[in-house]
Amino acid sequence: MKSSAIAAIVILGLSACGSPADEAPVDAAQEAESSPIADAVADPLRPEEDRNRDPDRKPAEIVEFAGVEPGDVIAEIAPGGGYYTRILARAVGPEGRVYAMVPQFFADRPGGLDAINALAGQYPNVTVVVVDFADFTLDQPVDLVWTTENYHDMANGNIAAVNESVFDALKPGGIYFVEDHSAPGTGIDEASTLHRIDPETVKE
Repeated sequence: MKSSAIAAIVILGLSACGSPADEAPVDAAQEAESSPIADAVADPLRPEEDRNRDPDRKPAEIVEFAGVEPGDVIAEIAPGGGYYTRILARAVGPEGRVYAMVPQFFADRPGGLDAINALAGQYPNVTVVVVDFADFTLDQPVDLVWTTENYHDMANGNIAAVNESVFDALKPGGIYFVEDHSAPGTGIDEASTLHRIDPETVKE
């Protein structure tokens, strides 16, 4: 890790999303219904297939755990179909921004940018950028770099350079958020077969 002032949050499997310690009684249901994150998950622009995945992926809990707030600037590594891109864009609101960072090899495919560009057309605070993850810069520092179920794919490449670029992109105290499937004690041995990675490898 480049600096102790930069926090790295690692989630590997939903078991890491524990509930906070007991707090003063509140109307939790009412609070959840009116929160920016709950509103983001309930966004009517989200495709039905994304909504159908919510019970398994638990997006509200994941985004809350990452500490996403209105006004945040987020860089999302490899947004794929935009499952989290839409939620993050709505959660950070009009004062925030989401950089959807697409790898060059994906952008070079026929129609490779069509889906993410269409998404950006629905969310004015989403900016699509084509980058080399091992050597990227953005036009402003970010509060959070987000990657979901992609880190294991990068681990077999120049992951040290990727991490260096990420930390350079973050504001002081920013968060590098990694969610992936875990295989404790395996290093990167299962990255290309089972698409899982050792949590300790990520932390290192």
